[in-house]
Formats: sequence, structure tokens, C-alpha cells
Amino acid sequence: MSSTLSPTDFDSLEIQGQYSDINNRWDLPDSDWDNDSSSARLFERSRIKALADEREAVQKKTFTKWVNSHLARVTCRVGDLYSDLRDGRNLLRLLEVLSGETLPKPTKGRMRIHCLENVDKALQFLKEQKVHLENMGSHDIVDGNHRLTLGLVWTIILRFQIQDISVETEDNKEKKSAKDALLLWCQMKTAGYPNVNVHNFTTSWRDGLAFNAIVHKHRPDLLDFESLKKCNAHYNLQNAFNLAEKELGLTKLLDPEDVNVDQPDEKSIITYVATYYHYFSKMKALAVEGKRIGKVLDHAMEAERLVEKYESLASELLQWIEQTIVTLNDRQLANSLSGVQNQLQSFNSYRTVEKPPKFTEKGNLEVLLFTIQSKLRANNQKVYTPREGRLISDINKAWERLEKAEHERELALRTELIRQEKLEQLAARFDRKAAMRETWLSENQRLVSQDNFGLELAAVEAAVRKHEAIETDIVAYSGRVQAVDAVAAELAAERYHDIKRIAARQHNVARLWDFLRQMVAARRERLLLNLELQKVFQDLLYLMDWMEEMKGRLQSPDLGKHLAGVEDLLQLHELVEADIAVQAERVRAVSASALRFCDPGKEYKPCDPQLVSERVASLERSYEALCKLAAARRARLEESRRLWRFLWEVGEAEAWVREQQHLLASAETGRDLTGVLRLLNKHTALRGEMSGRLGPLKLTLEQGQQLVAEGHPGAGQAAARTAELQAQWERLEALAEERAQRLAQAASLYQFQADANDMEAWLVDALRLVSSPELGHDEFSTQALARQHRALEEEIRSHRPALDALREQAAALPPALSHTPEVQGRVPSLERHYEQLQARAGERARALEAALALYTMLSEAGACGLWVEEKEQWLNGLALPERLVNGTACVGGGPPANHIPGQPREAEQLQTADPPSALRWQQFRTLADGKKAALTSALSIQNYHLECTETQAWMREKTKVIESTQGLGNDLAGVLALQRKLAGTERDLEAIAARVGELTREANALAAGHPAQAPAINARLGEVQAGWEDLRATMRRREESLGEARRLQDFLRSLDDFQAWLGRTQTSVASEEGPATLPEAEALLAQHAALRGEVERARGEYSRLRALGEEVTRDQADPQCLFLRQRLEALGTGWEELGRMWESRQGRLAQAHGFQGFLRDARQAEGVLSSQEYVLSHTEMPGTLQAADAAIKNLEDFMSTMDANGERIRGLLEAGRQLVSAGNIHAEKIQEKADSIERRHKKNQEVVQQLLGRLRDNREQQHFLQDCHELKLWIDEKMLTAQDVSYDEARNLHTKWQKHQAFMAELAANKDWLDKVDKEGRELTLEKPELKALVSEKLEDLHKRWDRLESTTQAKARSLFDANRAELFAQSCSALESWLESLQAQLHSDDYGKDLTSVNILLKKQQVLCRPVMGMVDRSRKEEGATALAQEDQGAGEVERTSRAVEEKFRALCQPMKERCRRLQASREQHQFHRDVEDEILWVTERLPMASSMEHGKDLPSVQLLMKKNQTLQKEIQGHEPRIADLTERQRALGAVAAGPELAELQEMWKRLSRELELRGKRLEAALRAQQFYRDAAEAEAWMGEQELHMMGQEKAKVRGRAELRLRDSLADYAQTVHQLAASSQDMIDHDHPESTRISIRQAQVDKLYASLKELAGERRERLQEHLRLCQLRRELDDLEQWIQEREVVAASHELGQDYEHVTVSAGWTPAISEKLSQLQARRQETADKWQEKMDWLQLVLEVLVFGRDAGMAEAWLCSQEPLVRSAELGCTVDEVESLIKRHEAFQKSAVAWEERFSALEKLTAVRAGGPQECPPSPTAPGLCSPGSGTGDEANGPRGEKQPRTRGPAPSVMPQSRSSESARVATLPPRGPELSAQEQMEGMLCRKQEMEAFGKKAANRSWQNVYCVLRRGSLGFYKDAKAASTGVPYHGEVPVSLARAQGSEWEAEMSSWLRVVNAAIATASSASGEPEEPAVPSATRGMTRAMTMPPVSPVGAEGPVVLRSKDGREREREKRFSFFKKSK
Repeated sequence: MSSTLSPTDFDSLEIQGQYSDINNRWDLPDSDWDNDSSSARLFERSRIKALADEREAVQKKTFTKWVNSHLARVTCRVGDLYSDLRDGRNLLRLLEVLSGETLPKPTKGRMRIHCLENVDKALQFLKEQKVHLENMGSHDIVDGNHRLTLGLVWTIILRFQIQDISVETEDNKEKKSAKDALLLWCQMKTAGYPNVNVHNFTTSWRDGLAFNAIVHKHRPDLLDFESLKKCNAHYNLQNAFNLAEKELGLTKLLDPEDVNVDQPDEKSIITYVATYYHYFSKMKALAVEGKRIGKVLDHAMEAERLVEKYESLASELLQWIEQTIVTLNDRQLANSLSGVQNQLQSFNSYRTVEKPPKFTEKGNLEVLLFTIQSKLRANNQKVYTPREGRLISDINKAWERLEKAEHERELALRTELIRQEKLEQLAARFDRKAAMRETWLSENQRLVSQDNFGLELAAVEAAVRKHEAIETDIVAYSGRVQAVDAVAAELAAERYHDIKRIAARQHNVARLWDFLRQMVAARRERLLLNLELQKVFQDLLYLMDWMEEMKGRLQSPDLGKHLAGVEDLLQLHELVEADIAVQAERVRAVSASALRFCDPGKEYKPCDPQLVSERVASLERSYEALCKLAAARRARLEESRRLWRFLWEVGEAEAWVREQQHLLASAETGRDLTGVLRLLNKHTALRGEMSGRLGPLKLTLEQGQQLVAEGHPGAGQAAARTAELQAQWERLEALAEERAQRLAQAASLYQFQADANDMEAWLVDALRLVSSPELGHDEFSTQALARQHRALEEEIRSHRPALDALREQAAALPPALSHTPEVQGRVPSLERHYEQLQARAGERARALEAALALYTMLSEAGACGLWVEEKEQWLNGLALPERLVNGTACVGGGPPANHIPGQPREAEQLQTADPPSALRWQQFRTLADGKKAALTSALSIQNYHLECTETQAWMREKTKVIESTQGLGNDLAGVLALQRKLAGTERDLEAIAARVGELTREANALAAGHPAQAPAINARLGEVQAGWEDLRATMRRREESLGEARRLQDFLRSLDDFQAWLGRTQTSVASEEGPATLPEAEALLAQHAALRGEVERARGEYSRLRALGEEVTRDQADPQCLFLRQRLEALGTGWEELGRMWESRQGRLAQAHGFQGFLRDARQAEGVLSSQEYVLSHTEMPGTLQAADAAIKNLEDFMSTMDANGERIRGLLEAGRQLVSAGNIHAEKIQEKADSIERRHKKNQEVVQQLLGRLRDNREQQHFLQDCHELKLWIDEKMLTAQDVSYDEARNLHTKWQKHQAFMAELAANKDWLDKVDKEGRELTLEKPELKALVSEKLEDLHKRWDRLESTTQAKARSLFDANRAELFAQSCSALESWLESLQAQLHSDDYGKDLTSVNILLKKQQVLCRPVMGMVDRSRKEEGATALAQEDQGAGEVERTSRAVEEKFRALCQPMKERCRRLQASREQHQFHRDVEDEILWVTERLPMASSMEHGKDLPSVQLLMKKNQTLQKEIQGHEPRIADLTERQRALGAVAAGPELAELQEMWKRLSRELELRGKRLEAALRAQQFYRDAAEAEAWMGEQELHMMGQEKAKVRGRAELRLRDSLADYAQTVHQLAASSQDMIDHDHPESTRISIRQAQVDKLYASLKELAGERRERLQEHLRLCQLRRELDDLEQWIQEREVVAASHELGQDYEHVTVSAGWTPAISEKLSQLQARRQETADKWQEKMDWLQLVLEVLVFGRDAGMAEAWLCSQEPLVRSAELGCTVDEVESLIKRHEAFQKSAVAWEERFSALEKLTAVRAGGPQECPPSPTAPGLCSPGSGTGDEANGPRGEKQPRTRGPAPSVMPQSRSSESARVATLPPRGPELSAQEQMEGMLCRKQEMEAFGKKAANRSWQNVYCVLRRGSLGFYKDAKAASTGVPYHGEVPVSLARAQGSEWEAEMSSWLRVVNAAIATASSASGEPEEPAVPSATRGMTRAMTMPPVSPVGAEGPVVLRSKDGREREREKRFSFFKKSK
């Protein structure tokens, strides 16, 4: 269904809405102008909705009446159209009545389905009638949809009542629609009636004249049309409707109220008018035609008249529209608020006064044209069409432009009005700010100009702080001054009309600001000079006081009573001198600083220069006197120190001398040689010490003599002490000489005795050996005895010098010693024994030689005789065979002949022993030689013949093989097969050649040795050589033929293949295919590059073929060779041609690729240019300012895009020029395309610049026109206001006068608006002369309107003034009196405010009251004067009296007003002071908890953050301090008014805040150092942990040198880090850091971890060294195995030798190899056994070391965790308790993880079961054996647990000789008394608990005090002595058996316990029946290490072996497990 309003109606509604909006818009508040949701717009929307509802109600009523008019025929009626049509029954009846057809009967029933069925029937009937129903269904009607129900009825009306209405035109037989036809009919019927213009079915019928005209047209007798008036619309409508109903019988479908509205309903009117049409159309046609004919002529004449009228009206209207548009487009708006308001009033006047008549005229024109055309059409005349430019469409377009210009003018005026209002507000704000700034600046200038600084430092410092506060305020105030500048700049930027005044005031503020800053800077300089001077005076005073104090100290008589006292005094004096020296620089600095104030060149002098000079001179004199006193006291102290030092040195020397004299007087010379030597060493050291002390002693004596010579006060004492010291030294030297002689003699004696004892013992042993009668029982035993005797003889000879030395020693002894019995007979006795020994040694040597010779001869003679007999028998039975079987002769089973001459040694030995045996041996040799010669000769000849035969057969066989290859070689495959076959033949020929050479040499030797058989031998050799030459010739011929065939076949095949490839490649390269696209070009280039690579790869094949071809065809003339040469030449030509073709095609393809790339870019550029051309050609000039701005912005964006595309286009053109210059094959096309693109690009650039210029000109024009239009509307609006003359009533005269005054002010303010528009118009005319006419017209019209407005306003002002004179004066006086009374009441108020807020409020009220006083008085005077002049004479006296009374009242109030202002100011200052003090107290209270906080952070980042916060707080407090000082100054200025405890409380809190802040800073610094230490310690522990893991790794380094060096260097470097950590921690501990305990624990952990890391590094180095030795051993074993393998290869060879000698040599090696092999096998087994034993030992040591490492880590972990577990800290806050709980949970998790490690430690501490084991000797610890060797199961330790094995080898206790035992015992310390096994001991011991239960380690292994009882070899533990007496053990522990237990660690205070424990161990071990160990002294047992460390064996007298580090220092071992507490 179509809308109920036509587009034309909506246009009218919109126009009316716009006018209504224009008229009502000014009544809205300013905030609603730009608000889419304003009340005005809501009202418009609600109004439209109300109109729509009204139309719907009218339609419903009309359609209901229409339906009832037709249903009346069937006696039906509807009450509610919506509800009565829902069932479909009435709808079906209506359609039957209208159509005259019978429709289906309606369905009975009231259900919805029945209603839907009935409605469907009706709708189906309508569809059959070709009625289009859009978006309508039966359910819509049944549901009562209002809109669709009305639409359905309207559709029915159109179809059955209106559709038949039609009018045919005579010109083109066009049929109009029913609506147009009906409208035309109405126009025809109402044509000529006054005030009747039917051009639509809405407003044209609103006045009712059209209905009356239609009725009058057909029935003029029914009404008098002339009597009807247009203004009485209701009567007209009622009259027409009543006449139609009564006289014509037409149903009254409408009521007057339905039509007499702004927008009547079109459809209702059409429905009603259609009834008129149908009624009057039924009238007689003849009557109608007669009337028409009669009117044709009248219509024609009237039409001509109307056309002329239309032309003139249209021209005038268009001219007015154009002029108005020009005026509205004028943007020369006034530059003031009043001017803009006047322009806006003119604009409103235009819209309300000027425009509506023109709009009506426009409508009349349309009606007129429609009338003309209707009349012409009615008369069947040619329809009138106005000429171009006068059409209705042209008028509508011009009107639309007018509306557009009007809208833009309004917007411009509103915008400018808002801008001016903002500028006025901004100017007012500027004035307010400027006034405040000027007042503030003046007050501060007055304050700064005062120089009351004070005469003391405190006063000057207070002045400085106050000045700094002033400067701070001034700096803070700079922003406010800048704000004034910013406001002024903004006003200047917005072109404010009163900018000169603003600029002048701004300049004044800036001038005052600059002057204030200069004054502040100058005052600061003066203040700083005063401050510096006071500081200098204070420094002078301090220095003078300090010097006086120093003088008193320097004049002290105390010079010391001993050396230490003098030294202390000197040190103190040095400090004093240092202080004096330091103060010298300060004195100079203070003097220089003070003298600067005496400079006459300076203008400003803080004080009198003479006073400064006097003080400086006094300071310098005092300092010089102080320096002299210091020098004198130092001299006295130095002399005192010399004396006391001399006395101290003498005393030291005397004490030492007396001590040494006591030692030298001892008579002890030692009991043996060792003791004497020890005493001699001590004496030598003493002599060295005496020599060293002699020089200092002499110096000391010289000092004493010098003191005596100088006459020192202590010279007498010095001389006495010097003499005494010299005497004592001389006695000491004498004693030393005597002692040296005694010790030397004793040493000689003891040395002689020791050497004599050794010699005597050796002689006894040697004599026993040489006296033995044993000479051996065979040759072997005799040889062994002979070797031993030779060694003994050598030893006897070596002892001869020792015996001579003894003789010399005895002779050198002193007589007192040499004549003793031990010395006199000792040497001769030794000599006799030595001679006896020599004699017996010679006898025994001769006896042994004789026995050896005898045994040797006897054994050799027997063996030789047996062997000779055996060999003779074998040789006698040997006979030469006639032939040789396989080249070997064998007779019987005898040994080979080569064994016969192998026994010459026995025979030679028997030649001298037995002559018969020698003769027999010669016979045997002769027989064997003869047999051997005969056998060798026969064997050689026979072997020669056999080898010749074999060689000939071999050569024949090879000849047949070579001849059998004649049929092969016809093709290349056969040649290759034959070549491979003959390769083996060539190798056989080489072997044959070697065999022939050997045969030749053998033949020559046989021929020379057997002349009889030489011919046969040579003949056989000739046959062999002839066969060999034949074989070689056959082989050479075959090789030559075979090589040529193979080479030729290979060459021809390669040549064919290469030529085929060359042809294919040339075909590919010669292709003329060109690419059509860029991808094709790229693909062809890639393909062509691949061909190039293939050609390069074939170049080597080509060169090879050419070289081979040249070789084959060289010196050949047969046709085949000539043909082959031609092929080679053709091949070379083709190859060169291929290169040229490839290069040519490469160039073409490259050019094609460049061309295709250019084309692609060109297509893209052309697309861009085309889009640019389209945009530029379709850009129209905008008609509004907003559209002009938007168009310019869009064009600028478009130009930016063009510039970006221009870069691409220029790049494209440059690429095209490069292609053309490079000579591209498509250069012409490229050049053409490039020129085209360049032309189009330049053209587009020119066009866009032109378009931009036109758009900018258009924007200026639109701006001007909009300004003109807005000003015109404003003038028109104000004209309406000015023309209002409704001031006849006297009661509102004064109000109207005031409003008119405001109106006149508004006009004056907006005068600038007109001037601005005028100025803009003139500028636009100068810039664009073509717009001069338009601009002049607009400006002229504006000036006319403005002048008219001003004249009207002035006339109205005069009229109002004349009517309001007396009333104005009375009201003014009354208003003044009332105001003065209220002011007086306020001034007498006693309320001056209770707080700062109330005081400020009262002050503002007072200022508000003071401002309008002067203005009101002036205005009152003016009004009184004007009124007095205008009044009659009789009223002048009354006016004068009233004026004076008012003035007297005002003057009486001036003084109270000033007094109240003063009191309010004082009250405000007082309250402001108290408020500031309270604010400061609150500020300090807020900061105090922060400063006194004890939160110091838990880690380094938190501490650093807290320090930053603390520093920020310090800066904040420093910046806040001037405010405190300012408050103090303000209290002093206010006096008693501001007295109170608040300020004192503030100062106290301020001091407390500063103190707390300083303390917190110190605490935070300490916390920062601690946290830095913790972080560094954590990093160190992490690094050492990583290195420890690396050390614990079991991998074997492949290249160990460099890695180990880096590791060692890193450890050494990290030692510095650990030392730095230790120094840092010690420094904090020394300074009593709050966390000293934790720091010390942490540092101990780091030190312990570093020590453990160093031990691990050493252990790892030892493991690597062991691994190195293992690798070396493996390498040696590999070499040995390789050698054995080589020998095995030789031994396993099947080569038995080629001749007798070869076999003999091979057989000779067999025994040697066997012997060597057996030796190697033995050594190998021995090495394997030793290595296995070593491996067992290493495994055991590895377990011990791993246990030690893991136990150390475990103990370190336990030590680190023990402080955490034992800590008594439980937390004070929830956060601390939660933190402790988290730490404890982490500890529990860590403990669970460590359980596995402790379990591993338990496994490592398990003792191996088994018998005693012997360990291999260790190169580093000889004599040590594996732990637990030979001990079996070890005894249980405390609580029954097994003790861990030792970490190193145990001492190997071996039996020793009695002499060595005595020697060792003699060198050991004396033993303690032997303790009985039954001895008991009890006492308290400190024990470390290891086990909590059997197999379970204790959770807390700490030291515990237990009562121990040692009784009968067992150790029991009890809580105390009482528990021991009752027998209750400690925690139920069973006493520990000490059988085979090792002793505990050596502790000095536990020696008694150790002796008892060791004795008990020995007793318990022997009582248990175990194997008794070798006796070891108890002292040795007592010195064993802890059970976790390797025990060491004692060596010599130096005590136990200790472990030392690399630098030689003893390395301490950790005492991890011990029964006793460590000694401190």
C-alpha cells in the first residue's frame, strides 16, 4: 500500500517545518543548538507523528462512511472499519455491491480459520480483477492491521470508483491516470474562481472554496459563491458538504474539521471528490458540451493574458532569487558580537518578512502555469511551455539554490555568533586574569624591593629561604602569566575586534612580569652576597676558636714517660699537624673569600670593607703563631723519642744477651751423634743470629754515644747503659767460642764411634759369608755362588776407603779423647779383621773357580761323545738315490743334514780335555762333509731340469690363451672384454720373465760347477729362452691390434652421441619463439640459462673428442679417415655456431623480458591515469561553503595520491628511456607508450592545479555569500524587533526601555559584522573582478537594510524615551534607595567568618557589592540630569532633593564599606594561616610513618625500591621546608593573633620527621649492603655448584691440558671474589650490622663450599692423571698386540721356503719365536694380574673418595640448614609467619630429596666382607695398603652402627729386623707408661649422634654431652653419673665393643681418654682371638686420623705423614665424624 502522503506534501511539510524551526530556534538555549535530541526537534517529530495519526483517523472515518454508503444498498453497516471487516463477510458484500457480481458465499463460523477463509475469498476476487495487492495477506485483515486495512479499502476505492476516471488529450491521445484525471477535472471545474487554485488534493481544498466552486460550477443556483470568504474556511466547508448531502444526495464523507487542517488527508479528499465527479458526470452531455464551447474563446483569450503574466512574474521571481542568493552568499560577517547579532536579526527578518511572499508568489506561478496549461488543454490547444530559463523546474532549481544559500547563511551566522560569544567570554576572562596578575605582580614587586636581610647568619639564611619561597611562587606563577599570553594570543588568532586594548594590557602584564623577575634576580644576588659574607664571618670565628684550642694543646709539657707514650704523643701531634695543614687551605680560602668583599670595583657591599680586612689579618697572624708552636713541640717530642728508643733497644739487647749466655753455659753435648748434630745446628743458628744482631747493636751504641756527645738531658743514663751492654756482648762471644769447640769435639767422637760400629758389623757379616765351606754340587749352583762371591769382593774393596777414613778420624780426635780405650784399640782391631776377610775371600774365590771348571768339563765331555756316535751311524747308512722324488731325498727317518754341522762348540771344548775324542771328532767331520757335497750337487741339477720343464709348459699355455682372442675385438664391447682378459695374462708374463731370469742365473752356476753336464744345461736353457721370446712377440702384436680397435670404436660412439646432442641444442637455441607475457619471458630466460649450463658441462667432452679425433686421423689417407676428419671440422663449426646462437638468443630474451616488464608497469600506470582523468572530469563546483571545503580536502587527498603515483610513473618513464637507449628491439613501442603516459600525466597535473584554483575561488565566493546571507537574515530578524511599536501601555514602559537599550547595544556590537562583510567583499572584488557585480549587489542591499534598521531603532528609542521620562527617573531612584538600604544592613553585620571558607564567601560578597556602586551612581546622575532638563520647571526641585538624598546615603556608606573590607582581609589572613599550619601538620603526619617504617626489604630489588622511595621523600621534604619557614615568618608578622601551639607542634614534628628519615636512610644503606652481599654469595654458590657438578662428572677428557688449565685459572681467579666477599662480610660484622649472624653463617658456607670445590678440583686432577697413565698403558698394549699379530702372520704362513737355505733360515727362527712368545704370554698374564689388582684397589679408593665427597656435601647442607631449623624466629606479622612456613616447607622438601643421598652414603659406608688383601705398591704412597686389609668385619661404632671405611690406604705394617726396629724406636718420642687392660675411666664427653636406630640415621646429628664409662674393653654411654651407677644407658644404647676399633682423632685435651681407649682396643682385640697385628706403639695409634680420613704411617722422627697442598702448606682435613668435640 502506498504512503498516505505524496512527495509534494512531504516537501511542503518540510518547508513549513524549516520555517517553524527558523522562527522558534532563537528561543532555545545555547546548549540545544547542536543537540540532535533537543526539545525543538523532539517536538517536530512528535508533531509529525500526531499529523500521521490525524490522517489515519480521517481516512478511517472517510472510508467507513464510504463503505456504509455502498453497504446501505444491502442494508448493512460497519461501525468500526478495522473490526467489522475482520470476519470477511462485510468485505464480500461490499465487493458484490461494487462489482455487481456474485461472490462465493461466506463461510459460517466465527473462528479465526473461518475469518481467514472469507478474507481469502475477497482477496482472491480482487486478484481476479487484476488488482495488485502488495505485502498483504488475509491474516493482516483478520488481525486488524490498521495500515493494511485502510490500504485494502483504498485499493478497492481506486479500483471501483476512481479507476474509471480518465481524460484524453487531443495532442497525443495520452491517457492520464485516474488521480491526474480527477485533478484535471477539478481544475477545469474550478478554473476562474477567485482564491481557488486546485493543484493537489490536500491544501487546495482546505478553505472549502474548491468544494463550493465545484458545486457552484454545476449548480450556481444552490449558493452565492461571491459571498464566501477565504478566511472563513469552516463555514465554506460546512456549506459545501451540507449542500452536497441535501441537494445532490452525496454522502457527507468528510467533516469541516477533517479538511480545515494544515495538511488534509489526500485519500479522503480524493474519495470525496470522486463522488462529486461521478455525480456531475451523469449530467447531460449536451449541456456540458454547450457550456464548454461557450467558454473556449474566453479561455483562449484568458490564456494569452495569463501567459504574459506568467512570463513577467517568473522573470521577477528569478531575478529576486538570484539577488537574494548573492546576498546570502556574502560572508563578510561583522567582527563583533553586536554586529553578528544584527546580521542574524536581518537574516531572521528576511525569512519571516521577505521570503514568505516570494514563496507564495512561486506557488502562484505554478498554479498559474498549471491553469494556463489546463485551459489550453481544455480548449484542445497546444500546451504552453515556457522558454528555457522560465520553466517551473528552473524556478524550483533556483529556489533550491536559494534554500541552500539560506541554510549556509544561517549556519555561518550561527557559527560566527558562537565564535563572537566565545571571544567576548575569552576577552572577559582575559581582563579578569590580567587584573589579578597586575595586582599580584605589583604586590610582589613591593615585597621584593625590601632588603631587610639581617646581620647574622641565621637571619640571612631565613631571608634566603623566604626568598626561595618567593622565587618558587614566582616560578609557579609563570604558568598563570603564560595563560594570560595564551588567552591574548588566542584572541589575536581569532581576530578579536578590540585586540589593541588586549595587546596593550598583555604588554603591561609582560612588562611587570619581566621587571619582577629582574628585581628578584637582583635581590637574590644581594641576598647571596650577604649569605656568603655571613658564612665567611662564621668560618673566621670558627677558625679563631679552633686555633686557640690548638695553642693550649701544643703548649703542654708532657713529653712521654716511656717509648710507647712518646710514640702515642707523636702520633697525636702528627694528627694535629695534619689538621693544621688542612686548615691552612681553609684559612687561605676563607681569607680570599673575605677579601672579595673589599673589592672597590663592586657597587654593592654587604658590610664595611675595613672590618673584613681587620678580621682577615687577625686570622692570618693566629695561624702563623700556631704553626710555630707545632714545630717547636714536634722537635721536643723527637728528642724524647730518641732517648726512650735508645733505652728500649738497649734493654731488648741486654735481655737477649742474658738469655743466650744462659744457653751457652750449658755443659750438655748430647748422648749420640744425632743429639750432637742437633746441638751443632742450634749453635750455628745462634752464631748466625749473633752476626745479625751485631749490626743493630753497633747502631744502638752509636746512638747512645751521639746522645752523650750532644749533651742530651739523659746523657748520663745513656752512657752507663752503653758500657754495660758492651761488656755483656763480649762475655757472650767468649761463651759462644767455648761452646762451639766442645760441640765439635763431641761430634767427632760420636761420628767415629758410629762409623766404627758400622764397619765392625759389616766385617762380621762379610767374614761369615767368606768362611762358608759350600762350593756347589753342580755347574749351576757353583756359578750362582761365584756370582755372589764376586759381589762380596767388590763390596770388600769399596770398604777400604772407609777404613782409612776411620784411621784419619781417630788421629784427628783431641788428645783427651783419642787416648781412651774405645778409640786407641778400635782402629787396629778393625784393620786386622779386614785383612783376615781379604785373605779368606781370595781363598774362597779360587776354590769356586776350580769347582766350576771341573763341573763344566765333565758335563760337556759326556754329551759330546753320545752325539758323535749317533751321527756316525746315520751317515754310514746314507746312500745317494738314482733319482729324486719331488726334489727331496729321504733315507730312513734321520734328521736333516743341515743339523750335522750345527754342533762345533762341544768339539772345540773337548780338544784340550780329551785327545782321543778330538781325533774321533775330525773323522766325523770329514765323513759328513763328503756326504753333504754329493747330495747337494744332485739335488741342484735335478731341480733345474724340473723348473725348465714347468716354465716351458707355462709359456705354451699362455701362448694358447693369447691366440684364442683373435676372434674378439670386432666391436667396442668385445674390445673391452678382451682387454680385461689380457690384463691377467700380462701379470702372468711378468712372473714368467722373473722365472726365466732365475733359470738363466741357475744354469750359469750349474754349468760352471758341473762341466760334464754343461751342454745339456745350456741346451735346456736355450729352449726356455726361445719359447719366452715367442710368447712376448705374440703378446705385443695382440696388444697393438687390440688398442687401436678399442680406441677407434670408443671415439666413433662418443662422436655420434655428441653430434646428436649438438643438433638438439642448436634446435632449442635457434627457436624464434618470443614471450607474450612477463611470466613467459622469465620462464624462457630460466630455460635458456639452463641450456648455458648444459653447454658449459659439454665443453670438456668437446675438447676431448677433438683431441682424440686429431690423434686418430693424423697421418691417415684412407677415405674413412678423410670422412672422419670432415666430421670433426663440421663438429667444430657447429660448436662455435652454438655459442653465437646462444648469445644472440640471450640478448633477444633479455630485451623481451625488459619490454614485458615495461608493458606490465605501463598498464598499471594507464589504469591509474584513467582513474585520475575520470575523477577530474566529474568534479563539479560545490554550492555551499561546507561542500567547498570538503571538495578541496578531497582534492588535496587526491593530489597526494597523484604525487605518490607520480613517483611510480617517473620510475616507469626512466626505465623506458633506459630500454630505448639500450637499443631494445621494441624501442619504438616503448617510446610511444612512454610518451603517451608522460603526456597524460602532465595533463592530469595541469588539470588538477586548475581545478584546485577554481575550487578555492569557489570557496571564497561561497564564504562571502554565506556571510551576506547570515547578516541579511539577522538584520531582517532585528527589523521585526525594531518595528514592534506596542508601547502604548504605561505599565511596561520601563522594561521596554531597558530591552530597547540592550537592543541598541546589540546593534552597535554587530556593526563590526557589517564592516567585516564589507571588507571581505572589497577584497574579493580586488582578487576576482568577475565577481564585482555580485558582490556590489549584495553589499548594497546589506547597507540599505542596515541603514533602515538603524533609523527604525533610533525612532523607536526616541518614542520610548518620550513616553518613559518620569517613570524612568522614579524607578531609578527607588532602585537606588532599596539597594543602599540592603548594603547598609550588610555593612553593619558583625559576622567576619568563622573559618576560611566563610570568610572567602563574605569577601566575595563584599567585592560584588563594591563593583556596581560607582556605575550605579554615575548612571543615576546622568538620568537625573537628563530628566531635570526635560521636566517642567515645577518638578525640578523635587528631582534635585531626591538626587541629593541618594548621594548622601551612598557617601555615608563608603567608609563602613572600606572598614569591613579591611577586617575581612585580616580575618582571612588569620584563618589562612591556621589552615596552612593544619595542612602542614597533616602532611607531616602522613609522611612520618613512611620515614619511621622498619620495612627494609627482603631482597635486593625491594631494598633498592625502598631507597628510591626514601630519596624521593627526602627531596619532597627539602622542597617543603621553605613552606615551614614561611609559616614561621607569617606567625611573626601576624603576632598575637596567630599565637597557638599548632606551629610549635608542627616544628617538633618536622624535626622528628627529619631525624627519622636520616635514620631510615642509614638502615636502608645497611640493608642494601647486606642484600648485595647475599646476592653475590648466591651467585658465588651457584657458580661453585656448577663447577662442583663438573668436577664430580665421570667423563674422561679427550684433550685435558687446555680444559684443566682454564679450570685451574678460573678457580684461582674466583679466589679473589671469595676474598672480597669475606672482606665485605667482615667489614659489616665489625660495624655491628643487624644481620651479622646471618652474614657470618652465609660467608662460612661460601668459604666451606669453595674449600670443598678446591679439594674436588685436586681429586679430579689426580683422577685425570690416573686416566692418562691408563691411556699410555693401553697404547703400549695396543702396540704389543700389533707386533704379536704381525708375528702370528709370519708364523702362520704356508710358505715353506723355495730352497734349502730359505727353509734353514725359517726353521732357525722357530725356537726364537716360541721363546719370545712364551715370554710375552708370561708378561701379559703378569700385567693382567697386576691391572686387575690395581682395578680392585682403584674401585675401593673410588668408593672412599665418593663417600668423602658426598659426606662433605651432606655435612655442608646440614650446616647450612641447621641455623634455619634452630632459629627461634616465629614471626611478628601474618606475612612473616607465612614466609617462615613457606621456608620450612621448602626445607622439608629439600630434606626429602636429601634422604636418597644419605641412603647412598649408608651404602658407601658398608664394609666389604672377605679375608686379608694385599694392595699393589703405590707410586705416591709406598708401603700403604687398602683399607680394612686383613681386618675382616669392623667393630660397631657408637649405637652399633658400622664405621665408614677410610678414605685412603691404611699403613702397611711389615716385619722388620731387630736393628731397624731399634733404630726406629730410638728416633721416636718416648712412649708413655703402659696401661693395663683392666684400667677403667669415666667422665663427660661431647658426642655427635649419628644413628637414631639400627640402620636409620639420626634426623638431627648435633653434638650432645654424655657420660662415658670405659670398662673391660667396652664403652658405655649414660645421661649422667647417677644413671651410670644405676646402669641405665643413654637412650637404651648397648655398650660398644672396642675390639678392632680404630682410635679417634687426636685432640690435645683428650690425651688421657685416647690412651685408655687405645689400650682397651688392643686388649679387646687380643681377647677376641683375632689375628694379632704387628706391634705398633700406642703413640702411633693415638695419632691416627678420623675414621673418614686415610690413616698415615709414621716416618722417621718427624711424626705422622701429613697431607700438603701444592704450595707446601699442610692441608686440613674436615673432621666430619668424631666422638669428641673439636678443640678451639
